[in-house]
Amino acid sequence: MRTLIRVGLVGCGTIGREIAKACQGSLKDKFRLVSFFDIDQTKYARMRKICKVRPAGSLEELVDRSSLIVEAANARVPYLLIKEASRRKKDIMIMSVGGLIGHRGLLKKAEKSGINVYLPSGAIAGIDALKSAACSKIDEVILFTRKPPKGLEGAPYIRSRKIDLKGLKKDKVVFKGSASDAVKAFPKNINVSAILSIAGIGAGRTQVRIIASPGAKRNVHEIIIRGKFGVIKTRTENVPSPYNPKTSYLAALSAVATLRNIAGMVKIGT
Repeated sequence: MRTLIRVGLVGCGTIGREIAKACQGSLKDKFRLVSFFDIDQTKYARMRKICKVRPAGSLEELVDRSSLIVEAANARVPYLLIKEASRRKKDIMIMSVGGLIGHRGLLKKAEKSGINVYLPSGAIAGIDALKSAACSKIDEVILFTRKPPKGLEGAPYIRSRKIDLKGLKKDKVVFKGSASDAVKAFPKNINVSAILSIAGIGAGRTQVRIIASPGAKRNVHEIIIRGKFGVIKTRTENVPSPYNPKTSYLAALSAVATLRNIAGMVKIGT
């Protein structure tokens, strides 16, 4: 019988709760949720209602208990967690991939330490094809993201530029620039640009367009990749999480699928 993988969960929001449910449900024969941690007391309290394990009093305590650390918090956390995981030789899965932009040395440090770092594809399709294309020459990667205005409210870029999203009658391009700028401007909205950058040609060359779409009922990501291999075009229409319009349901499912892949003996896809 295989030893259960001990999961320590950092972040008790929408994605964190889905991961916790999976570890205690469909994946309980492969994973054991041993602890969780969040500084947000409201999210912390919600997680306590669905988890049957003792919460950790600190990140250090959580890392000690775990063999696999799963981050589902925010873009400020991956930097600290990967350093800690590398030091203590613990595998880690990162959902807030935007927190790695500008810190690629962290991934190299983790690789040298011998740990596994898992970066789920999140709310987009095409990462497998992009990884394959990156083995040759890629000329261009462009991401077009359309979201309901409510899903963009509160982003640093929107606040600092005092962009009024209320009462929009038609689509409005609210951001145009590189992925490296996009993850700073929209840290809770555009993780997909970060995973595209890491899998492809980097955050500086990956281009992003963010569109507030008043008629949109879903978060839509369209990707165009051109290179020596040909052209790839993908379109993903995501249903927003019923608990958080800034999070696509597919992103949470991507985390669960990654856990299945970690424990599975048959690996599907590139």
